[in-house]
Amino acid sequence: MDSPEYPGFATRAIHAGAPSTRPGGAQGDVVSPIHLSSTFRLDEVPDVSLMDLDPSHGEYLYSRLGNPTRQVLEERIASLTGGTHGFAFGSGTGAVLTTVLASAQAGDAIVAFDDLYGGSLKLLDQLAEERLEMDVNLVDARDESKVAAAIDDDTALVLMETPTNPLLHLCDISAIADLTEQHGVPLAVDNTFSSPYFQQPLDLGADIVIHSTTKYLNGHSDGLGGAIATNDDDLAEQIGFLQRVGLGNPMAPFDAYMVLRGMKTLAARMDIHQRNAMGIAEYLHGHEGVRRVRYPGHESHPQYDLASEQMGGFGGVLSFELDGDASHARRFLEALEVFSLGVSLGGVESLIELPASMTHESIDEEVRIDRGITETLIRVSVGIEEFDDLIRDLERGFAAAFGE
Repeated sequence: MDSPEYPGFATRAIHAGAPSTRPGGAQGDVVSPIHLSSTFRLDEVPDVSLMDLDPSHGEYLYSRLGNPTRQVLEERIASLTGGTHGFAFGSGTGAVLTTVLASAQAGDAIVAFDDLYGGSLKLLDQLAEERLEMDVNLVDARDESKVAAAIDDDTALVLMETPTNPLLHLCDISAIADLTEQHGVPLAVDNTFSSPYFQQPLDLGADIVIHSTTKYLNGHSDGLGGAIATNDDDLAEQIGFLQRVGLGNPMAPFDAYMVLRGMKTLAARMDIHQRNAMGIAEYLHGHEGVRRVRYPGHESHPQYDLASEQMGGFGGVLSFELDGDASHARRFLEALEVFSLGVSLGGVESLIELPASMTHESIDEEVRIDRGITETLIRVSVGIEEFDDLIRDLERGFAAAFGE
């Protein structure tokens, strides 16, 4: 996507957006301003449907329907993900819900990766299946033949995540895209862990790409949000209707401003996240207190070849299992000082958590353990601090856990 006619990723992360409102617009703002107004004054009575107003041409009526700050963000998201349509939402979960409702209805079936983010699994279970009467089929998508076997005439959506949270499993986006194309079913991919800097699902054949902007796109742990991008005009129409009217869940202007600010340094941040994560994966792989390390960029990962093929980099998230029990994990985590014990990921600061007790606690224990989310599995979102400081902090944790 980088060419003289199509500026490079880092340039688009700073400059992409509607010409009327991006930096260098009418007022000469270097930073896109925050438009907090909930409504906009019109020069004349509109002669088109409110849904036909075009924010990219400065046609604004009401901020739920279109807002100049959000418009810049949505165009920037589309640019960075290789899409023609971008949408920003109040949360990543809101983006997942909108994807489901734009594709499926009561009686339809959804095929999904069984290792999706816990919040997505809960949404599929307690909302899509129990309340909206959709048939949700969870499969181990590491094997695309299992995805193929699950798709039938009732399937309305295939929902993937790669790498997954917290086990860092991968699925072959191109192979699954071939399957969904054969069946005329949209493929949606949650690309939060990789960010568009390291992976481009739309280029690999997906119809929809989803991001929690709370994570790497914002990058500073100070704003909630979600995003969808697509090249499909029909899906874009359904997504836009749900965002502005059906669900009314667009991102607020201030949060859009914060994501725009964060995205300017996305390329620079991701390189440091990856460098630190790779170094920590190497350190943990040889440690006697560690049973197993999961990082797509480490050669010990069983899907390392696939990661190298479909990803442009491996991101800043890894997980590992302590060679001990829950008490060892607790002592390890509570002794850390540089790593903050907390949920979420993708910020400049390093975060660490125990999925079995935190992000995935709501999943049935037997199911959780069967999938590999044990009481000693620790997930790490590696920040951009000094690498040596991160290693010293991990050594502090191991000393507390094992009395070293």
